[in-house]
Amino acid sequence: MLRLPAVFTLTAASVVLASCAPDRVTSTAPDAATASAIAPALSASNSWGPETPPFNDEIILRDVSDGRAFGHVKFRQPNDGDRIVYLDTWVRDLKPNATYQLQRATDTAVNDDCLGTNWLTLGRGATPQAITTDDRGTGRESLFRNLTTAVGSAFDIHFRVIEQGTGAIVLESACYQFVVTQ
Repeated sequence: MLRLPAVFTLTAASVVLASCAPDRVTSTAPDAATASAIAPALSASNSWGPETPPFNDEIILRDVSDGRAFGHVKFRQPNDGDRIVYLDTWVRDLKPNATYQLQRATDTAVNDDCLGTNWLTLGRGATPQAITTDDRGTGRESLFRNLTTAVGSAFDIHFRVIEQGTGAIVLESACYQFVVTQ
């Protein structure tokens, strides 16, 4: 019986001593010099926005009537020669089999206070595109917009979803910031 605690003590002491050993570089983990050398290559392969925010926003759309409706816009501008923003839009718990439109307004006073009222209906390029819900009130649409503002332009932006027939606002977002890149 006395031998078991001695074995346990010896094993515990070995674990403690091993944990005090210096870190080692393994063949699967690069050392600091190698990691810093490959970091630019890894970030250069990122084709979805610049390295400095604000860019590529996740827009949350909330029900204006405190109901259950909800929406999301994945707002992305790739790092390429074009100035196109992709707006993958999803809504849920709206009226079934109805049509809606996504709109945005901007202002150039970049201060997280969206005062812009220049509402523009978004779609596929300059052509507005409806978001049609299914029999459960869920809709999804892949939209895009060609930006006409200069590279480096910054603005506050907010979004809303309106019912196509009535123009009634059903969802709206908070204020976000965006910088046009290329």
